[in-house]
Amino acid sequence: MAGPEAAAAPPPAAGSGGKKKLIILIAAVLLVVVIGGAAAFFLLKKKPPAEDGEEGEDATPAKEEPAKKDHAKKDHPPTFVPLDPFTVNLADKDVDRFAQIGISLEIEDPKIADQLKAYMPAIRGNILMLLSHKVAADLLSREGKLQLAKEINREAVRPLGIELDEEADTGHGDEPAKKKKKKKPAVVSPVTGVHFSSFIVQ
Repeated sequence: MAGPEAAAAPPPAAGSGGKKKLIILIAAVLLVVVIGGAAAFFLLKKKPPAEDGEEGEDATPAKEEPAKKDHAKKDHPPTFVPLDPFTVNLADKDVDRFAQIGISLEIEDPKIADQLKAYMPAIRGNILMLLSHKVAADLLSREGKLQLAKEINREAVRPLGIELDEEADTGHGDEPAKKKKKKKPAVVSPVTGVHFSSFIVQ
């Protein structure tokens, strides 16, 4: 009788070992679930700042768009029409003086630039006549150069049939300019700038 009872004793030990394995397995599964849940929690918590960062990245190009639009306002750079340098005897009476001046005209519309090139002999003639009536004192000061640029602008567009308001252009006399503005609207020159590439008075 003692032999069979001793033989039957091991199975319960095996059953208790299985329970231990089952508990360890459940604990491991729970641990994995807890770790996975914690990891998912932290990942989900970190995603909103990442999304905010992505939105911030999206917002950065949006801020740059106005700058791009500003560049897009002018769909092409201005056209510069260089004139051959002018060498002119000035109108000084006491001493012989001359000027060597290089000029470039700035035009927004390339078609107008082509028209100016077609009328270049007439434009050069007008500018030569303008320069030949100047004295050295007229050209040496900064104000004199600015005044000359305005007058060159007026003479450059004259062959195209564009007559600029002389008083408004040169800035002499406010009242005559106002009276002329009342009679007709001011004419805008297609030449947006007169640039001196060289300027020598001797």
